[in-house]
Amino acid sequence: MERTTKLFSVFVLCVAAMAHQAAAQENLKGKDLINKVCKKSPTKNLCIQVLSSDPLTSPDADLRGLAVIALRVAAKNASSILTEAKTLINDDHLDPDVQQGLADCKVNILDAESQLEDTIAALLVDFHDSDIQAWLTAALAAIDTCDASIPGDDDILSVQSAVFRKLCNIAISVISLLNNPSNNCPSNNPLHNTINIPIKIPNIRNPLKLV
Repeated sequence: MERTTKLFSVFVLCVAAMAHQAAAQENLKGKDLINKVCKKSPTKNLCIQVLSSDPLTSPDADLRGLAVIALRVAAKNASSILTEAKTLINDDHLDPDVQQGLADCKVNILDAESQLEDTIAALLVDFHDSDIQAWLTAALAAIDTCDASIPGDDDILSVQSAVFRKLCNIAISVISLLNNPSNNCPSNNPLHNTINIPIKIPNIRNPLKLV
């Protein structure tokens, strides 16, 4: 009985500690929260750039708001990749197999963009973790399929797709904290492999172009 009581006491203390930590994080907003979220990210500087990129909402954003900002940047990046793919499809200097791969890739990018828009809508209306994780996983799978459809080990959209994965990973990190505020390791996410590529993030209220 004494052992059971001690175990229960430890459990209560753990729950109390997690609740306290969650409450402390929930009180943070804007710059302070952005710095906390990005502190352990493998792409810390990019994370801060992305989450600070909306001058209207970033200064007072909570975790949900930061997740929406990250997803909107990722969606704009997908749109930029789509525009590039459409342009390249009509390039007569490219190998026909590459052009066909780009045509297939265009469909996959549209799918990835759609998955991100669905995720944003879910966050704005009603948060369903299982749906959001599924949509983000589908978006990353779509960009992988896009890469695979274009011949060559280093295809012409490989840099842009690597950027897209980085942006999705930032969104995943924020959503992970939204689901579990006691999680101090947002970078440990199996859905993403980090690739270090210099990126400039413009104001998301303006047209986004990442290269």
